[in-house]
Formats: sequence, structure tokens, C-alpha cells
Amino acid sequence: MGRARVDEKLVSKDQITSDLSSCVSGPHAGHGASAAIQPAGLLKLTQDLRDKARALGFDLCRITAAELPSVIGERLQEWLALGAHGEMSWMSQTALRRAHPQVLWPHAKSVVMLGLNYGPATDPLAQLRNTHCGSISVYAQHRDYHGLIKGRLKLLASYLQHRAGDGAVKVFVDTAPVMEKPLAQAAGLGWQGKHTNLVSRDYGSWLFLGALMTDLTLVLDPPEQDHCGACHQCLDACPTQAFLGPYRLDARRCISYLTIEHTGVIAHEFRKAIGNRIYGCDDCLAVCPWNKYAVTTKEIKLMARPEFVAPPLSWLARLDEAAFRAFFSGSPIKRIGHSRFLRNVMIAIGNSGKQELADEAERRIQDPSSLIRGAAVWALGRLDAQRLSALSKRIMPQEEDALVIEEWVYEQNNNDDSDG
Repeated sequence: MGRARVDEKLVSKDQITSDLSSCVSGPHAGHGASAAIQPAGLLKLTQDLRDKARALGFDLCRITAAELPSVIGERLQEWLALGAHGEMSWMSQTALRRAHPQVLWPHAKSVVMLGLNYGPATDPLAQLRNTHCGSISVYAQHRDYHGLIKGRLKLLASYLQHRAGDGAVKVFVDTAPVMEKPLAQAAGLGWQGKHTNLVSRDYGSWLFLGALMTDLTLVLDPPEQDHCGACHQCLDACPTQAFLGPYRLDARRCISYLTIEHTGVIAHEFRKAIGNRIYGCDDCLAVCPWNKYAVTTKEIKLMARPEFVAPPLSWLARLDEAAFRAFFSGSPIKRIGHSRFLRNVMIAIGNSGKQELADEAERRIQDPSSLIRGAAVWALGRLDAQRLSALSKRIMPQEEDALVIEEWVYEQNNNDDSDG
């Protein structure tokens, strides 16, 4: 959850939309370009491709066929039918292409799956104890990974085409209807754990994925098996009980979804559980026992920026839109926008238990954004209900937004914080 997607329209089997991440196309794309390569040559080409991927900085490189078992599509349809994808409409709009890579690209034969370790240097759960600071998901504590991985994928794609002498290649980094995690399991990078994320025996929970799809027939790797066993620590760790069961996540209850993808007011039932998480959540990833094999990333561009590790809520609360955009330039956080981010900060302030942060909540009660105003009302109600009550006489009659008025009414009826 929580990683940006590109909304695309559904296309037929014979079409490939222009907004796919095409990298290079050979002169005979889609016509069995690798047919002339002999088996020994394919083995050499495949091994050289792996070596090149390693030289480019990827930690894992495995290959699978450009197809998925029908059960993957069936489970996707069941999940969509439940509405568990929430506001992520692109998931349903592109379901057919997601379930069948050859609907996405009819000539695809092989998928090269790449993994890049972004393992943190410290325990991400430790951030949750500093309630006066914000907790940012590990994957967003550095520059946006999309550009980094896509650039390297393009270099690898060019290398593959050059070595093969023909063929077509397309690269994907989380922005097209490709089911990276099932393909990664089929290629042997890891397996989808009970928390629905990929788990690696070598890198635990901390892998970024990229895909290189080609019409070349390459040597395939065996799939990885599920090694979760009877463990359910990830399910138990979820603060909002977002799991419908093993391998089944209801995004509408997931903190990563709520703080990143969800555009509106966050329901009261989830606010206390959000704690100081202002962008994403790592709990189900961090508790996985397979992380005992995880290692800190060697990629400098994926190491946490100090200013993104436990930033003070008081400072974040004062960011105007220009300062927000400047501070998070090059970060995936910038994409959710100022209003959604400050909504999250206000909820964290309300959960902080720090009386000195009440001033920051009060400053935002008359913010131009109704999303921020409503969250600020709730936050001040958690920290200083008497102050909020006094302000209500002056400010509430001027409020015109129905959802913000609901927050004022809620606080008037629940100022004892009996239900969080």
C-alpha cells in the first residue's frame, strides 16, 4: 500500500496504451525475436543479464514467464468485489490487464523481476514512541524510488536489446497495471506473505520491485515457496485490524491507505490507532521474523534523510504549501499534497498527548483547507477540550463546510475523549 499508481483506462488485447513505460522497441518487436538464439546462447545471455543487473545496483534479478495462474485474477476480482480497494479506482479499471500480462502486452514472453533492498538502519517501530514527532514510512524517508529504479531498468533494457540483437523491451516501476508481487514470487525473488507484501529470505520485508518485460524467451527461474508457516505476527500487529484474514487486506482500514491514498476525512474509528504515523505504516513489515536476515541498504540514495526521521510535529504543523513542496521536493510525500499531509499531522498532534502542541492545532482551526480545519478541531479537542469549547462560540457559527461542522458537533458531544 501507499505507493503511487498511474490511473489508466482499460484497453483491448490488441492494444497497448501509449502511456506504458516503453523503453526500447526492436525492429521486429513481438515476432519471436529470440527464436534464432540457441539454448547455449540463451543461458549465456541470461547469466550476463543477471550480472549486469548486479552491476547496476540491483540486489536480486530473477526471470519468469509473462503469465500468471488464473487463480491470481480470481482473487483480484474477489477483492475488488468486496470494495476493499477503497478509492483506488484504477485497480478495478485495469483488473484484466493486471491479471494477465499478455493482455497488457500480447507479445510478452518473459518478465525479468528486479529487487532493490531499502532495508532501514534502525527499527522503524521505535519512531512510534516519540509522540511529539511524526513517523514516516521507511520507503519514503529518502528520495522517490521510482526515478532511481526506472533509470536503471532502462539501462538494463538497453543492454538486453543490444546483447540479443533484436526484440522489444518495456520497463515498469509501480506505475502500470502489473502485479509485481505475484510475478516476483513466480520469478523466485520471495513470496507474498500473510500481510500481502513480498518477503525475501535474504532481505526480509524491504525490497523495491521493478519489472522488465520482453518478447524474448529467456531462461526461467523456479518460483519461491511460501515460508510463512503458522506465523501470524504481521496480522496481529496491524493497529487498525485491516486484515480480513491471512493474505487478505482491506485497504480501507490500512493506515498506509488512509494517510496516503484516502483523499477525504479519516473516520474517527481509525484516528487513535494512527498514532503519530503521518505518512504510511511499517508495522506489519517490521514485525516479520524474516527480517532477522535483512541488511541495511547499500544504496546511498535509499538511506534515510536525517530530516525525514522523526521530524517535530510542531515544525511540520507550520509548513505552508510552498514550504511543504520545497521540503518534500523529490519525495513521494509531495504527491499527496499539503492539505492531506497537514490532515495527517493534525491527527498525530491530537494523539501526541503533548499539551504544548495545542497551540499548533488552534492555529489550523481556521485554515483555508476544510480538510485541515476539521482535523485541527479534533486534535485540539484531544489536547484541550476547554479551549476548544471556548473557541467554538466564536468560530463555529462562521463555519460553512458541513464536514467541519460535524467535527465541532462531535467534539461538543465527546469532549471527554471516551471513544478516541
